[in-house]
Amino acid sequence: MTHTHSSTERRADGQPQTSVPPAAPSRAELLVWLDGALVPRSQAKVSVYDHGVLYGDGCFEGIRAYGGRIFKLGAHLRRLWSSAEKIRLRLAHSQEELAEAIRATMAANGLVDAYIRLVVTRGAGTLGLHPFRCPVPGTFIIADSIQLYPEELYRDGMKVIVARRPRIPVACLDPSIKSLNYLNNVLAKIEAIDAGVLEAIMLNVDGHVAECTGDNIFIVKDGRVATPSPESGLLLGITRQFVMDDLCPTLGIPVEERLIRLEEVLGADEVFLTGTAAEIIGVSQVDERMIGSGRVGPITARLERLFRERVAKEAPED
Repeated sequence: MTHTHSSTERRADGQPQTSVPPAAPSRAELLVWLDGALVPRSQAKVSVYDHGVLYGDGCFEGIRAYGGRIFKLGAHLRRLWSSAEKIRLRLAHSQEELAEAIRATMAANGLVDAYIRLVVTRGAGTLGLHPFRCPVPGTFIIADSIQLYPEELYRDGMKVIVARRPRIPVACLDPSIKSLNYLNNVLAKIEAIDAGVLEAIMLNVDGHVAECTGDNIFIVKDGRVATPSPESGLLLGITRQFVMDDLCPTLGIPVEERLIRLEEVLGADEVFLTGTAAEIIGVSQVDERMIGSGRVGPITARLERLFRERVAKEAPED
């Protein structure tokens, strides 16, 4: 048994007094960039009248930094601007100002490898739904670390399920808008958690594969890679595009966007997921169906290895 020792002294009245050595100082509190100022995390507050809180009215980007280089920063900022324009949200800062703010937030927290969350909200307004009664949009940046999936899943592959809940139809909500309202995804994520896994494949209402709750999906068959096309109803992921435009061509692997049915996923040689937080991760099982050998496949492994090499050496920022 381990005992904690303390020293005994005498109080002014002569009674014994136990003194405990002071605790070691805690780690410095994370700083968050909020509307132009760096503030401690505990003081980074958003109004309860903010339409981002009340209605999920806003947009966000999840961004990674490797070795001080911010991966695909230009692409992320362009997607943020596109999302904001589609919901008619006029941003308070330019792309250049936000890029500088991201770098300042990383520097203030002493980070060179980081997960960055850039959020813009409609801002504080009335309790009504009217989006143009919020005079000043809100902006905040968090730079921290993230580990979405355990490391052993990258080695062995992950199990996923097919969600019963379909993806919102494109005609109802443009999936290219990366909005603060992720309830459709969250409900499918709950299905995955209830099934004892961490991710779920979401189909559209026509039965085609769209995406996962937080990742894009690829299949491999006979040496060819395919991923659902935009009309399937998916967010156009930055890592997804990097796989198609850079990694697959570098390795000489044919890749295409097209409509994909669930049967093709279940019969694929390999399945893998991509995302800013997830990077590239292989799938070993979908529901009760083993994919390929039930391990991370060779093409997935090559793509993942090349991805890690690229971000370690250069992490292209545009």
